[in-house]
Amino acid sequence: MADLPLAIQVHADDDVAVMLSDAAEGAVAAGVTLLEPVAKGHKVAVRSIAAGAAGAAVRKYGFPFGIATADIPAGAHVHVHNVKSALQGRDAYSYTPEAATELPTDGIGRTFMGYPRADGRTATRKEIWVIPTVGCVGNLAERMAARASAGLNGEVDAVRAFKHPFGCSQLGDDLGHTRAVLAALAQHPNAFGVLVLGLGCESNQMAALIDTIPPDRRGHIRTLGAQAAGDEMAEGLAIVAEMVAASAPIQRIPALLSALTLGVKCGGSDGLSGLTANPLVGRMADVVGGAGGKVILTEIPEIFGAEHIVMQRAVNESTFTAAAALIQDFKAHFTAAGEGLSDNPSPGNIAGGITTLEEKSLGAVQKGGRVPLTDVIRYGGMATHAGLTLLEAPGNDAVSSTALTAAGATVILFTTGRGTPLGFPAPTVKIASNSALAAAKPGWIDFDAGAVLTDGIDTTRAALLDRIIAIASGEPTAAERNGEHDIAIWKTGVTL
Repeated sequence: MADLPLAIQVHADDDVAVMLSDAAEGAVAAGVTLLEPVAKGHKVAVRSIAAGAAGAAVRKYGFPFGIATADIPAGAHVHVHNVKSALQGRDAYSYTPEAATELPTDGIGRTFMGYPRADGRTATRKEIWVIPTVGCVGNLAERMAARASAGLNGEVDAVRAFKHPFGCSQLGDDLGHTRAVLAALAQHPNAFGVLVLGLGCESNQMAALIDTIPPDRRGHIRTLGAQAAGDEMAEGLAIVAEMVAASAPIQRIPALLSALTLGVKCGGSDGLSGLTANPLVGRMADVVGGAGGKVILTEIPEIFGAEHIVMQRAVNESTFTAAAALIQDFKAHFTAAGEGLSDNPSPGNIAGGITTLEEKSLGAVQKGGRVPLTDVIRYGGMATHAGLTLLEAPGNDAVSSTALTAAGATVILFTTGRGTPLGFPAPTVKIASNSALAAAKPGWIDFDAGAVLTDGIDTTRAALLDRIIAIASGEPTAAERNGEHDIAIWKTGVTL
């Protein structure tokens, strides 16, 4: 285990170094003497930066992440008081593809123990899902799942209900989003049986929802309208019991990593997220992508300022054009609401050392590794291509992680520097960016990426891959042990 330096300069061209420990004025870090105290995760200038007439670019990860608003001497704290975002609005994108990068091959031949599905996909869990069409029956769905779970004897991994407040008084695209996400969840490989539970009078009518599901994906889906049922609880429990019995004979068998679909997500990031957890998850993306699996990247507002890194890996111009349209549409969504593109990062991000959205984005896009961008899908869509899929969804943890699950993620890798107890329908692996968080919140955290700084990236990469394989094979995540498996739906329109 290596001794940690006081600070790390990520790239030789960077103007800043990231503090790995709190340090007082006068301490020497990354070759400069600190002119003031600088906290762990925050940045110190390694050279003088002149503001200039229009502001001077400040670099981290080898890219500009903002402009200096004042002259910054070497050794000074670099943060929101002297750097601001340079994001202005919609950008012009041109397709200048990068040369393909060879992905690692050590994932080829590696296996996990998964459940085979009739359509050729592989599940990481065998569960029965109760999906309400409308918030009015959300509590009923939860009571039904709880009663069904009490009678389980290991036939399935769990019976889950996914309560939400939507499905009525919605119009147009807003209703369409709700319907699309619920229909996609009903098709998830981990859902061996699905009971779509409706009320009867809601906007999100059951028949219309089922019509959006391809006929060959409906065999495991049953429906129940509470208003039309005599005893909705008894009828629902009987349906769930039938689905549990039907799925019981299906057992785990070895499956190649190419059968995995990874969703990658960050939430509550700090100044170390882009040094440890996010690049480590990028290595997992490379392993799964190199083995022929799928990786899904989302949180579109949290790649603003770094989208070019992902877009230039597009396998063809049509995929690049689709990515550009998605990003431009999202920027227009912000500006139409009168919001600035640079209103991110959050207060927690800022406290952790992240200064601008560009800095946050440059760290966040590392979760996609070097996997070629093979597809772009809109909210509620499902990933169908090996490689990297860019998914339309906001940065909100619950909304984006639900969208990742709906898109087919069978494991979600969720990096965090601040910590969160949340979990989602797919097994959600919480990866701490720093060892202090992992030690303080063992009930939340599944893996300590802070080990990258002490044990090195290669050793930590091997350990995380082993952990992901164990979780995909049935080991419960911290969120699963805590009963955290929520969904959230993106609301974009009016409510009647």
